[in-house]
Amino acid sequence: MKKITNSNPSWPSLVSLLHLSFFFNSWTCLAIDQVILDCGFVGNSSFNGKTWVGDATFFPAYAFHARTTIGRVVSNETGEVPVNPYSTARFFPSSFTYSFPMSPGLKFIRLHFYPTSYSGIRKISEAEFSVTAGDYTLLNNFKPSVMATTLKSPFVTKDYFFNLKKPIVNITFAPSLEDSDSFAFVNGIEIYSMPLKLSDYGVNGTSSNATEILYRINVGVNSQNEPFWNGLDDQYLQAGSINGTLIEAYDDHIDYNKSPWTLSQYGAPWDLYSKARTIGGSDEAANVGYNLTWTFSIDLGFSYIVRLHFCEIQLFVTEVNQRVFKVYINNKTVESSLDIVAMAGGPLVAMHKDYTITVPESKEGGTELWLALQPNVDSNPKLADVILNGIEIMKLSDTRNNLAAHVLQVENEDRTGSIPTSNIFLGMVIGLVVGISAVSLIVYMLSHRFLLRYDVNVRKASSLISKSSEYYRQFPLGEIKAATNNFSEARLLGYGGFGKVYEGLLDDGITKVAVKRKNPESNQGLQEFKTEVELLSTFRHMNIVSLLGYCEEESELILVYDYMANGTLRDHLYQTQNPPLSWTRRLKICIGAARGLHYLHTGTEHSIIHRDIKSTNILLDQEWVAKVSDFGLSKVGKISGSNRSQISPGPKGTFGYLDPEYGRNRTLTRKSDIYSFGVVLFEVLCARPAVNPEPNEDDQTKVSLARWALHCYGSEKIDVLIEPYLRGKIKSECLVTFVEIAVRCLASRQMDRPSISDVLGKLEQALVLQENAVDDLNVQIKDT
Repeated sequence: MKKITNSNPSWPSLVSLLHLSFFFNSWTCLAIDQVILDCGFVGNSSFNGKTWVGDATFFPAYAFHARTTIGRVVSNETGEVPVNPYSTARFFPSSFTYSFPMSPGLKFIRLHFYPTSYSGIRKISEAEFSVTAGDYTLLNNFKPSVMATTLKSPFVTKDYFFNLKKPIVNITFAPSLEDSDSFAFVNGIEIYSMPLKLSDYGVNGTSSNATEILYRINVGVNSQNEPFWNGLDDQYLQAGSINGTLIEAYDDHIDYNKSPWTLSQYGAPWDLYSKARTIGGSDEAANVGYNLTWTFSIDLGFSYIVRLHFCEIQLFVTEVNQRVFKVYINNKTVESSLDIVAMAGGPLVAMHKDYTITVPESKEGGTELWLALQPNVDSNPKLADVILNGIEIMKLSDTRNNLAAHVLQVENEDRTGSIPTSNIFLGMVIGLVVGISAVSLIVYMLSHRFLLRYDVNVRKASSLISKSSEYYRQFPLGEIKAATNNFSEARLLGYGGFGKVYEGLLDDGITKVAVKRKNPESNQGLQEFKTEVELLSTFRHMNIVSLLGYCEEESELILVYDYMANGTLRDHLYQTQNPPLSWTRRLKICIGAARGLHYLHTGTEHSIIHRDIKSTNILLDQEWVAKVSDFGLSKVGKISGSNRSQISPGPKGTFGYLDPEYGRNRTLTRKSDIYSFGVVLFEVLCARPAVNPEPNEDDQTKVSLARWALHCYGSEKIDVLIEPYLRGKIKSECLVTFVEIAVRCLASRQMDRPSISDVLGKLEQALVLQENAVDDLNVQIKDT
């Protein structure tokens, strides 16, 4: 979410407060160029390079009368929210209009909402309202608390462009008529006169179009310090697709003639074209089958302008027909052979192209806009790759001057419109029928529930597992008890958060299995059980543990897996009587686990976020093949109504392996799995736990393996990390490659971590370096 940032100093300053007071008292409409209003605030305050003027100062007191209330934020201890304009808010129990005298022309409006606790204000969750600006409907049935939760941000900003034809801007906040307890509020209002051509933002000087800026993405660069731009693009990359490679210009001599407005104070940030995303990689043949795909949440029933920014910044791409690719928007081909060098006239030339797409209206509500780039090999280019520097998506108002989601308007009209008298009798009849049906249903459900207590077979039909599968079977409890000798402690293999794991013998003692039994004394684990079965039933990969079946009977929840003869990875690293593993074997285990994680992130229909990668969840079969296990906490990265390969869960996972960025934004992504896997890699190298329960009092950095590893790497003391058994047995080139990718996995920011594809490639490279060095040594011995 965008935060308040420095405004450009060249923007005209606000007319003095003394003059404004005179203008409004005399109701004279002298035009001003910008408004930076802190609602509910008295006086003015400078913050982040802007002078915020309190609306209580901007307007005379009688303008508010008794129709508004000022609320002050109870607490902002986290410091994540800017002081202005989020320390106060103006609350409206009924419709209220702000009026600002401004000259006609293109205007930019930003509205600020901070749904939190305010002194003297009832629950902020009851705030539901509409917002209009002149003839344009900007928001309808808008609930800031819901929007903030959806965006995973403490506050919300909404940005608009519109063509002002009258010498005054009226912004009206109106509580929802559907709920007598609803109210409206706003924390801040910004309005700027824009000198750009109206067509740059889809607003035509002769039409009544308005535009909402939904996304302005600077690919590969965090643009939170730019006034009108969102953050990075990686959160919009489609779940399950490749992340590609971020590249940076080797030369800053970029020609902006093809996009002259870019460097203006209202256009794209200066560094937009200096970085880009490509598919990358050394295997161009494999690139042909890949797309770079982004998805963005949008509303149905509107037209959108999709503006794509391009610049060839890789110095080896200098000629026509070197990089040619296709562009798809919502599965429609908008470019079949886009050649940036040919279109721009050469490399290092900034350009942008606009595409207008209309999304039909539907009763289903919000959906997603898809953008995909794919190499075009039909034209035989020298490079099978794509490139993109920036993305803008703007929603155009419809014929009713509306920018609010249509589904909300339809619902509002249905609820608030008058009901024809002829329909009243029909409604009574329908209500009577529904009532009788409901009573009948309740009676049936109660009787059915009573019978379930005495019918085990019927109870199985109401299983937690929502779908059946040919890949797993439902074991009778009696068969499980026989296989484990009634859960004998002599058969115990281990235990975890879900419960104990037993060795079992099925099929008359022929098939050895692992039986995981939920702790019968615990009320937790129901969702984990359901998730494990339903996810594993869809997985087919040699590096993912196989689920044979489950048992759900007599309050027992039991999972049955293939038996892993060599236990967990941790069993062979520390706190064990097992002999230490060779470095080559450890590398192969890491590669196997990375392949399993790669399958989860990219090989399924929707990306799977494991959420609990650790050495005890990497199992080893009889042939030492690594298999990722324990999917009770896993989530599908792509969730309904979201375009992000991320989730906002509760605090799940294991201490020592948790993504540090989770503590900052409460969001886990595929890159969270990468961090956890980085900890595992250092476990393999160091043979010590992720958290040392008994650290050296003189060196607290050793409490966390991740912190200690980064400390040693930064101090160039890599040798200190190596387990004594391995010292002198790891070839230097292999060690450097392994440690460098492990360190990258532990980057504090998710955006700085590699993809699992990169991790897998580096681990395979490390194995080749180790094995080649051994082969060279053997050759030398034979020669002597």
